[in-house]
Amino acid sequence: MKRRDVLTAGAALAATVKAPQIRAQAARILRFRPNNDLSVLDPIWSSAFVTRHHSNAVFDTLYGMDNRLNPHPQMVEGHVIENDGLLWRLTLREGLKFHDGEPVRARDCVQSIRRWAVVDAFGQTLMAATDELSAPSDREIRFRLKHPFPLLPNALGKANTFMPAMMPERLALTDAARQVTEPVGSGPFRFIAAERVAGARVAYERFADYIPRPGRPEFTSGPKIAHFDRLEWTILPDHGTAANALRAGEIDWYEDPLLDLLPTLRRDRRVVVDDFNPAGNMGIIRFNHLHPPFNNPAIRRAAMRALDQASLMQAIAGASRDMWNDGVGVFVPESPMASQEGILPPQDAMTARRGLEAAGYAGERITFLTATSSTGINTLAEVASDQLRRAGMNVDFVAMDFGNWLQRRNRREPPEQGGWNVLTTFLPGLEMWDPAGHLALRGNGNAAWSGWPSSPRIEALRDRWFETGDAAARAAMGPEFQRLAFEDVPFVPAGRWKQPTAYRAGLTDLPRHMPLFYTLRRSP
Repeated sequence: MKRRDVLTAGAALAATVKAPQIRAQAARILRFRPNNDLSVLDPIWSSAFVTRHHSNAVFDTLYGMDNRLNPHPQMVEGHVIENDGLLWRLTLREGLKFHDGEPVRARDCVQSIRRWAVVDAFGQTLMAATDELSAPSDREIRFRLKHPFPLLPNALGKANTFMPAMMPERLALTDAARQVTEPVGSGPFRFIAAERVAGARVAYERFADYIPRPGRPEFTSGPKIAHFDRLEWTILPDHGTAANALRAGEIDWYEDPLLDLLPTLRRDRRVVVDDFNPAGNMGIIRFNHLHPPFNNPAIRRAAMRALDQASLMQAIAGASRDMWNDGVGVFVPESPMASQEGILPPQDAMTARRGLEAAGYAGERITFLTATSSTGINTLAEVASDQLRRAGMNVDFVAMDFGNWLQRRNRREPPEQGGWNVLTTFLPGLEMWDPAGHLALRGNGNAAWSGWPSSPRIEALRDRWFETGDAAARAAMGPEFQRLAFEDVPFVPAGRWKQPTAYRAGLTDLPRHMPLFYTLRRSP
């Protein structure tokens, strides 16, 4: 039997941080303006950015990611691999507690993993490779695998949408189709339910019993040190109001300033504009594969040719090409899997109209959803719907607030019964780095992200990607993924844009990639 001890607590990261230091360093209130109201509290129930930010504050994960997206033990002390990679034994750190005062036990984690894996692309693959997931003791989590799965820590440490958040078993037993509305985690901040005011405010307080792991903080790994006693999220739908509030010191951090406002913010010495997310945001146009006309792949392909990435990106990010990229495929441009395979220039409206007619489109009404309170979603929707309309599609543009948009996006009924045909959204570029957690690239039908595409060919290629041990060989599969994606069209890439953030001068140690509320502090 082969036995290896890997990624132990002492080897994972270098320095040591003790809990008493955290209390001494805590400082007052951090006031944050998120990109939308927090309407979903469940980490696996929405891909909204704001739910992800909330989840990373309240919950912790078994592994964390460093700035290079390598996994390290987080809630676990380490793990042991046995039986030629078919048995993994993970050991929880001692003393971990949930916000309700209960200890974190292995059975809580087992049920949390099972619930998360129902909806997450990476989790689904991990569980398909798992024969048995069990908790032999309060501190041991055991995976018995059907075949080796070396990316297990990557799966359990993913930091983006549908993070594998650990919660008490009583909450994790909630069916994944039902939202958990009592967010109890073991992370550095505790959600204050009594202070939540829909459309106005969300509040958190530092969790005094949080035990940081030793080491050096990077992204979602290492000690998640809360230097603020409270987080207060202020919901300000109007960007001009948010910018003025930042300049006046009424808020400390403005997540997603409009690009038109950046010159004014940069001239203010009290404000820092920071490009903290170099991978940017990837625009997505999503067709509903369940209902006509987009259940026809020929119509999906013809509609894709009517959509112009450059026009979409200029509308959302301005004229400067330093802020956006067109000619973007299914992976973020910096990914080793990014390719130009199959990327064709957009067609003019008349040519696109003829292509749609030849594909079988006969003037059916297209219900196009948008969320007016999300600048990114709404701008993409306005431009894309106009491009489809000019190509001859009968577009019914349906606008609503973000919360209702989220609910309707999950409805599978036909459009005339409250469903939809097409919508726009966007994801962080990091989530579209490779096939592992790429929500938009899945083709697993009813288990897929909203739109529910079915593509056995993409799924088979994805399985082969996971089975390929060599990183260079996996990267070389990028063009094949893109070719299949442009044939089956699980989504249409809408381009990539950079989204700087802005915060008050004096805030330091801002985490990279996304809004996180530990490690950053306010200088004296």
